[in-house]
Amino acid sequence: MTAVYIDADACPVKAEAEKVATRHGVKMFVVSNGGLRPSQNPLVETVIVPDGPDVADMWIAERCGPEDVVVTGDIPLAAKCVEAGARVLKHNGEPLTSANIGNVLATRDLMADLRAADPFRTGGGKGFTKADRSRFLDALERALRSAKAID
Repeated sequence: MTAVYIDADACPVKAEAEKVATRHGVKMFVVSNGGLRPSQNPLVETVIVPDGPDVADMWIAERCGPEDVVVTGDIPLAAKCVEAGARVLKHNGEPLTSANIGNVLATRDLMADLRAADPFRTGGGKGFTKADRSRFLDALERALRSAKAID
């Protein structure tokens, strides 16, 4: 049975994912270590994991599979989910697949090394836009249709 897993910490598209999952009648798990208001939607289960490094990530990675969709900005978690066969989307709708996850991981590690080498480096990523939200909605719709086709 297809499910949507949301790595909920700092996820800007929880409400959008809930709307799409509900329209498809798909169970959605919103996973975090607390601080979220539970949804009243019977298809949405809020999962609060204990505090600790990567506990929410491990919970998702241990449960997702080929029929599932995972929404995360966490690249190591995405790699584990791709390996499990899940469809993985970043918050901006960018799919992470077996074809691109190696390059994405390498880029993440390179950028971490560059930041560590220059502690005075300022700046960050670009902001989350309406276009990103729109791309995410379209990508989630396509991913759920594809996942349900093998369900």
